[in-house]
Amino acid sequence: MKVIDHILKARKEKSVSYSMEIVPPPRGSSIKDITDQVKVIQPYDPKWIDVTSHASNAYYKEMPDGSIKKKIFRKRPGTLSICGVIQNRFKIDTIAHVLCKGFTKEETEDALIELNYLGIQNVLALQGDSPNYSKPKLKTEEQNEYAIDLVRQIVDLNKGQFLDELSNTAEFDFCIGVAGYPEKHFEAANLKTDIEYLKQKVDAGAEYIVTQMFFDNNAFHGFVDKCRDAGITVPIVPGLKILKSERQLKSLPKNFHMDIPTELADQVRKDPENAREIGKEWAVMQTKDLIQSGICNIHYYIMNDSKDVTEVIDRVSK
Repeated sequence: MKVIDHILKARKEKSVSYSMEIVPPPRGSSIKDITDQVKVIQPYDPKWIDVTSHASNAYYKEMPDGSIKKKIFRKRPGTLSICGVIQNRFKIDTIAHVLCKGFTKEETEDALIELNYLGIQNVLALQGDSPNYSKPKLKTEEQNEYAIDLVRQIVDLNKGQFLDELSNTAEFDFCIGVAGYPEKHFEAANLKTDIEYLKQKVDAGAEYIVTQMFFDNNAFHGFVDKCRDAGITVPIVPGLKILKSERQLKSLPKNFHMDIPTELADQVRKDPENAREIGKEWAVMQTKDLIQSGICNIHYYIMNDSKDVTEVIDRVSK
């Protein structure tokens, strides 16, 4: 089932549904790391699960002879196969994250073909972070520069238009999502400009928006109002993260370019040993407020804390 259909169904029924985003385990780890998480959240009937993607990067390793060797590999591979395992073993719709940076258009087309073979109909089109190295490119290779370029490539595939002229091509049927940033993307000059770019992605074919994590619901509500004023009419799904430690007061803003409200930060600094409980209560408050404002779909970012998310959902349901 497509994500947009899940969203519209919840709206029609005036029900609340949940979805989650998980990260592939580190290279060399077992798929059990993922399946154990899914087993925890499966009883809560998640309508879909996002699986993040990561481009290759360069890593430097000291060799026995003292020399330094550069190795290039993906630290967290497995997005496509994990999507296949979750959707086919657990019968939960999955969304594969597809990136511009670090992948050629040819590699992207191959990945989309594989997803189609796996029966996965949902993708999230993202620009992604630039790799920390450059590699020689063949003259025939091209890369999508921005998420809007990736959206257009997926739309073309949905029409049966491949990069090469092919006969008897099948039309794909991907539901395309894109990311929104309530506190603006860190590369955008301002929020107004960022929303203008977002509208271009929607106009190009994106069917829904899922937001970057935020801890201030006012930022989300203001973002939605500005999107509607700009003519964006597709559903906007809020993304929440449970703060777990005092250390995350620095790491989350640094890595995800978002603010943590003063009230939350003060609570955690005052009682750092109970940061996880404070974070869960804050997420409960956010979730309840969003539901009361008419939001039907809540998305949670999970990083080995699936039990925290299910506990939040339990508290919201009481």
